[in-house]
Amino acid sequence: MDKINLQKKFDLFNNKWTPKIVAELNDSYVKLAKIQGEFTWHKHDMEDEMFFVVEGTLNMHFREKIITLNQGEMIVVPKGVEHKPVCATETKIMMIEKKSTINTGDVTNEKTITDVEWI
Repeated sequence: MDKINLQKKFDLFNNKWTPKIVAELNDSYVKLAKIQGEFTWHKHDMEDEMFFVVEGTLNMHFREKIITLNQGEMIVVPKGVEHKPVCATETKIMMIEKKSTINTGDVTNEKTITDVEWI
């Protein structure tokens, strides 16, 4: 059991939309990611997702609205809800997701990552 310094972990990588695992919590992973631009519209049929903005601004697009999250704010996207993260500038986020969660959910494309790296 050791403490985790999020900033030091973020300093270990630069690539966008590539989550990294920093901890394990019951049947979930705690992941960090740097994101910028637009992601893919997708949903997760079996998993909720928690997004916490460590630094920057995240616009979470839903079909019926957009919710803007700033540093220190979070959102839980319920399973089955279609969403698309969008960031105008680099944003650092922390996510808590079930271990089975694939980043692009019900969509497979060039952004799909099936083997998430531990850092």
